[in-house]
Amino acid sequence: MQNYLRLFAQNREWANAMRAADAGFFERRSVTQEPHYLFIGCCDSRVPAELLTGAHPGEIFVHRNIANQADPTDMNMLSALEYAVEVLDVKHVLVCGHYQCGGVRAAMEPQGHRLVDHWLQVVRDLQMRHEAELNALADDGARFNRLVELNVLEQVFQLSRTPIVRHAWKKGKRPILHGLVYDVHDGLLKELVSGVDGEEHARELRAAVSGDFVHVPPSLHLAP
Repeated sequence: MQNYLRLFAQNREWANAMRAADAGFFERRSVTQEPHYLFIGCCDSRVPAELLTGAHPGEIFVHRNIANQADPTDMNMLSALEYAVEVLDVKHVLVCGHYQCGGVRAAMEPQGHRLVDHWLQVVRDLQMRHEAELNALADDGARFNRLVELNVLEQVFQLSRTPIVRHAWKKGKRPILHGLVYDVHDGLLKELVSGVDGEEHARELRAAVSGDFVHVPPSLHLAP
């Protein structure tokens, strides 16, 4: 109970500090929200979108689930994506994974996690598709980290295939899709891919995730 009550004390301290720094902060944000980003991240408590990016309330629209999935059958994710793209008109959609992700780790282990095994099947399929690449790595830790990265790239590609994003691209080059990974060991973000803003870049990304990538166009940045 003490930990629960502590949340209210911390909330008052935070609200008072924000008002002291900017008297009109809450009044302005109570009118509307105009975020620049949709952040699709993991539920992991170590990966809070606003804290790790230094963003203020109102700057990031957030959707989180286990292992930062952009499952094209997930109505929750699709609803958040549709609202962010079609109503809030966000310019950037970020898929952010993180090293030491429990969901990715569970996908690497024998099934036995009940309901979450169904949710993680996409990650398990991804592991099988990249079995040769992963097995060539030096140790289990390196394979774990690489699967985290491959999962982010896969989810960015899945976003690019949604009717919501493809319809938006027909009207212009937004939203721009990005893939990031957060390192829980040092608190830093690493860019895996950026600049996915149309069908051409989506096809290039598909080839990269499939292991057939040959050329990176100048406007698409894919980290090695």
